[in-house]
Amino acid sequence: MTHLPNSIEARDIAYQLHAYTDARKHEDIGPMVIEKGEGIYVEDNSGKRYIEAMAGLWSVALGFGEKRLVEAATRQMEKLPFYHTFSHKTHGPSVELAEMLVNMAPVPMSKVYFTNSGSEANDTAIKLIWYRSNALGQPERKKIISRVRGYHGVTVASASLTGLPNNHRSFDLPIANILHTTSPHYRTMKKDGEDEATFAKRCAQDLEDLILAEGPETIAAFFAEPVMGAGGVVIPPDGYWEAVQPVLKKYDILFVADEVICGFGRTGEMFGTKTYNLEPDMMTLSKQLSSSYLPISALMVNEKVYGPVADESHKIGVWGHGYTASGHPVAAAVALENLKIIEERDILSHIKSVSPKFLSRLNSFNDHPLVVETRGIGLIGAIELGHEELSKTPGALGARANAEFHANGLISRNMIDALAFCPPLIISEKQIDEMFDIAEASLENMSKAL
Repeated sequence: MTHLPNSIEARDIAYQLHAYTDARKHEDIGPMVIEKGEGIYVEDNSGKRYIEAMAGLWSVALGFGEKRLVEAATRQMEKLPFYHTFSHKTHGPSVELAEMLVNMAPVPMSKVYFTNSGSEANDTAIKLIWYRSNALGQPERKKIISRVRGYHGVTVASASLTGLPNNHRSFDLPIANILHTTSPHYRTMKKDGEDEATFAKRCAQDLEDLILAEGPETIAAFFAEPVMGAGGVVIPPDGYWEAVQPVLKKYDILFVADEVICGFGRTGEMFGTKTYNLEPDMMTLSKQLSSSYLPISALMVNEKVYGPVADESHKIGVWGHGYTASGHPVAAAVALENLKIIEERDILSHIKSVSPKFLSRLNSFNDHPLVVETRGIGLIGAIELGHEELSKTPGALGARANAEFHANGLISRNMIDALAFCPPLIISEKQIDEMFDIAEASLENMSKAL
């Protein structure tokens, strides 16, 4: 595709490397340039309007153009545009946000450490877990288990936790001491004759078998999303968490709940941890924490984690870890305002009121000839496609549907052949219909063309 010289598209091709993109293909087709957004909609530089069915990257909880967040950032920029949290320094926004998060936590938490992305939060969690094992005199307890299809980020360590092949290929990942256990996706992982209850129990047994094979004394932690996001919106079967958590407790293995996507209302409760009655020792948060207006993430730890870490830092004389922008005052101020709005506007009640419409429209696609499965909870879901010919090339059908969606004014994301829906939490029932009407028309167009 030819772009005008010096156009933003041509300059983008010339100078920028993009995430999750075929770099050579990008040189040919160039970017979609998004210029502005309002509510659940964004607009490109040609003036075309789209429903942002992914809330950006699972993240713009309050939608685009929320003036209170802009004003909060402006006030803080004028007062204190930057300061750090190294070596006993602090500032108001980081303290207030840490206090708010500990008080909001669905299970007892002791401390908050701020980072800048979900990847950094999970990476820091790994370092903290290893540090704690050494503090407890258990240097052999360093192995960490996550799950096939799980997504925990893209730093060297967090990408190793991620259980998706393309996050490992040619990166020399995963690193040592990172293990993966069974994905809780019933349709693709079940054995002949297994109902969901039996499958859930087998997932827990697979986890225990892995622990025993490696040696329980070598396993430090288990990382998991309450609902898998980037792995295809995988909803755990009934009984899954009830079977898995006792295994962790039996062998005194720390549980890290990755709430980067699920947190702050996405599953219909403030945290996925509450939705599924989880009891994590650590929680990682990001995305909807600030509606992604500014980068910020957080790692929350309970006293079982904090105590040994604090003791070891006292023994050494320093906890030798930190990021320049940890607890950045402007990002923290925006996150505070974001959480205040979620509470003041009772966004949770709104989610619960519109979720039945969202799930009803989502599940109606089960009758479509191109659809093999729908899955969802709260305001997150996926439509998985299948076709006898195109399914021979995994991702071909999903990419084709995604392109059709774009052409018709809907931005989704295909994860192989699953199309994700994770709209801003402020979406109305009328807008839910608008979103799925476009998806339905797009799939009908595809059906006729195949």
